[in-house]
Amino acid sequence: MDQVTTYSTKFMEWLGVFGPKVLGALLVFIIGLYVTNFIARMVSKALNKRGIEVSLQSFLGSLVSGGLKVLLLISVASMLGIETTSFVAVVGALGLAVGLALQGSLANFAGGVLLLVFKPFKVGDLIESGGQTGHVKEIQIFNTILLTPENKTVILANGGVSNGTIVNYSKHGNLRVDITMAVAPDTDLEKARKVALDAIAANKYAMKEPTPSVNVLKVGDGMVTFAVRPYATPEDYWDAFFTVQEDVRNAFDKHNIAGPTPTRIIISK
Repeated sequence: MDQVTTYSTKFMEWLGVFGPKVLGALLVFIIGLYVTNFIARMVSKALNKRGIEVSLQSFLGSLVSGGLKVLLLISVASMLGIETTSFVAVVGALGLAVGLALQGSLANFAGGVLLLVFKPFKVGDLIESGGQTGHVKEIQIFNTILLTPENKTVILANGGVSNGTIVNYSKHGNLRVDITMAVAPDTDLEKARKVALDAIAANKYAMKEPTPSVNVLKVGDGMVTFAVRPYATPEDYWDAFFTVQEDVRNAFDKHNIAGPTPTRIIISK
């Protein structure tokens, strides 16, 4: 009976000393959980309003929520009198070791976040990056996947993409198609220009706006070279490139506009 009384007395003394700390820590933990979940929801809503990709929204929301909960647990442990200095040091050292081991992957992750947040291009755009040109098929956290005109799949690391030069051919919705075509030096240039423009206007892949142009690029070497410049959507670029040349050549033939005649100079000794 005396032992029970002794234990009860000690328990009451312990409860008097540590009870308020435990209650306070429990209250902080409950409120902290509510606050961290609220902040995580706000972050997710903010990312959603900015149109960030769903996969990145989920990842960043989980990252923010997890980080806040770790800080909450450390704070609660500190309130209970648990020494957290060593724990924080171990976590910091572990984070540093993991960061050094995965620095390449972390650079690609950071690059992926930048690409998804600032959106220099989107899925479907025709871009050039890292010496590769193709349509963007997918933007992942670590990689960007392109499909080239040769139907090859190219996987680019996001770290290099975000830090390098990006040429977005789809940004303005059209591309200028650069074509050169030559005619005989005695050709009526105004007639040839009108025939070429009419042929471009009839081509289904050439855009009406911006207005195409046909201008003399070079006179010499036994010919007059025209710079034929229609515009096309990125999807129709190659169709326009090939068919416009064919249509203009056929129109020249129809209107008796001759092409250049090859010449060869032979010098005898």
